[in-house]
Amino acid sequence: MEWSDSWRGAFRIELRAEAVNLAWHGWPVLPGTYPAGEQWAGRDGVEDDGPTPVHHDWQERIGTKAEQVATWWTGHSYSILLATGHGVDAIEVPADLGRRAAVELRATGIPVPIVATPAGRWMFLVASGGSAAGTDADADVRHYGKGEYVPLPPSPCDVGVVHWRVKPQICAWQLPHASVVREALVQAVNPTADYGLVAADRS
Repeated sequence: MEWSDSWRGAFRIELRAEAVNLAWHGWPVLPGTYPAGEQWAGRDGVEDDGPTPVHHDWQERIGTKAEQVATWWTGHSYSILLATGHGVDAIEVPADLGRRAAVELRATGIPVPIVATPAGRWMFLVASGGSAAGTDADADVRHYGKGEYVPLPPSPCDVGVVHWRVKPQICAWQLPHASVVREALVQAVNPTADYGLVAADRS
């Protein structure tokens, strides 16, 4: 998808506001590259893959105060990247597995922030530490921790925009341990006999 300069200018304000809000809540956010045709811009020229942190010393910038974060989005419609392993981790799964795991989490009354990407991946945001290992779908489940990063809404992608399936406000910005999501994934892979009824009631 081609993102025009006029669109970037209008959308930059929304990206900046969301980045500042996340930083005020203690989430380590960073500016990332953004789509430019079939490539990614925002660093030195354009790159084939993205989004990636704009600053090469991004790991040294983790924990920057919200006031400084606001200045990072004054000139460009950068993607919003979350530096995982610093209070917040991400467990990434295929969208179909994510939907079923979300049903399990709703059934137990445990809200978890969930991000969806246009590429068909869902990310459950959890407290740092732990692992997503232990499901029958391990080959397609990835746990992002220290030294890594993931895009947050409303970051632009080449085929759409990253968006919330469950916003962090729903859980009052409190994140569960990774084991909570792992158990939901296990149930989603190996549903109980009444799973269909639960899914039908809560869909």
